[in-house]
Amino acid sequence: MIKFEKVASLGMARAGLLKTAHAIIETPVFMPVGTLGTVKAVTPQSINDTGSKIILSNTYHLMLRPGSELVEKAGGLKKFMGWDGAILTDSGGFQVMSLSSLRKIKEDGVIFQSHIDGSRHLLSPEKSVQIQHSLGSTITMVLDECIKYPSTFQEAQSAMLLSSRWAKRSFDAYIKRDGYGIFAIVQGGQYMDLRLESAEQLKSLCFDGYAIGGLAVGEPQDLMVEVLRYTTRVLPENKPRYLMGVGKPDDIIKAVQQGVDMFDCVLPTRSGRNGQAFITGGSLNIRNLKYREDFSPLDELCSCYACKNFTRSYIRHLVKSNEILGAMLLSLHNLQHYQDLMKKIRHNIINGVDLGALL
Repeated sequence: MIKFEKVASLGMARAGLLKTAHAIIETPVFMPVGTLGTVKAVTPQSINDTGSKIILSNTYHLMLRPGSELVEKAGGLKKFMGWDGAILTDSGGFQVMSLSSLRKIKEDGVIFQSHIDGSRHLLSPEKSVQIQHSLGSTITMVLDECIKYPSTFQEAQSAMLLSSRWAKRSFDAYIKRDGYGIFAIVQGGQYMDLRLESAEQLKSLCFDGYAIGGLAVGEPQDLMVEVLRYTTRVLPENKPRYLMGVGKPDDIIKAVQQGVDMFDCVLPTRSGRNGQAFITGGSLNIRNLKYREDFSPLDELCSCYACKNFTRSYIRHLVKSNEILGAMLLSLHNLQHYQDLMKKIRHNIINGVDLGALL
C-alpha cells in the first residue's frame, strides 16, 4: 500500500505527501507523460532535474510495443528506461477508445484492433492489472470504459456500471505490496447522480487512491469544475485524488481549488515540440518573427537549462530550422514551468494565500 498524508489545506485545496516505494511525492503534483516509457524529447535525468518524482506511462502502448514480457525481462519499466522515480501506468482504456479503429466492449473486457499493425487483442481488467504488475508500476490504474463527450445519460450510465464491475475485478486481481498502490476511476460523464453513484460503489473497496476520469475530453472548463466540485466532496479525505489528462495551467489551479491532488497531461511536451513555450503570465509561439532578434531567455523567472543558457532568438532559429534541439529545449522548459507552478500552488496552500492569485 501507499500512504497519503495531508499537511495543509486551504478551502478544499490540499497540500500533502504521497509515500511510495520509489519516491515521496509532494502534492499537488504534475506527472510528465512518458507514454512509451519515454517523456518525448527529454532525458530521464533532465526530468529529474525539474523536480519531477513521478511520471506516467501507458499499458495499451507498452503491451503492443515492445511488449510487457520484454520490459519484465529487462527488470521492469524503471530499469528499462533508466528512471529512478515512481511510475503510474494508465490502464489503457482511454487509448482503446481514442486510437483503436475497431473496438468491441464485452463484459469480459474490450476487444480492439492495434493502431500499429491491425492485430486484434482482448484487454480484460485482470490482464491490464497483470501487465502493469509486469511493468513494475508503482501505481496501477483499474481498467474502465471511456466514452466521448457529450454522451447520453444511458450511455454514461452503462459505461459507469461496467467500469464499476471492472474495478472490482481489477482490485481482486491486484497483488498488494508495500509502497505500491491501485487507483479506482470515477466515471459518469457530465451527470451528477452517476458520478456520485460511481464514487459510492468504488469507496466500498479499499483502493489506495481515486481518479476522476471522463474529463478533458472536450467539455467546457466550467463543466469540468462543476463535476469536480461535487465529486471530490464524496471521495475519501485520506486518499489522493487524481484528475486524469488535465491540463492547462488554469485548469490545474481550478481543479486544485476543488480538492484534486494529482495531474498528468501531454500538453507541456506536445506544445514544446510545436514551438509553444509556457511563460509567466501566459505562453508564446517561438516561431513568431518578433522573436528573431530577441536575445532574452524564454522566461526571465525560469531557472531551467534552456533559460539559463539560450535566447529566444536562438531557440527560434532551431525550431525554424527543424533542429531536434529546439523541441528538446522547449519541452524541458515547459516541464520546468509546470513543476514551478506546482511549487507555487503548494506554497500558497501551506501559507494560506489565495490560489486565485496564480490565475
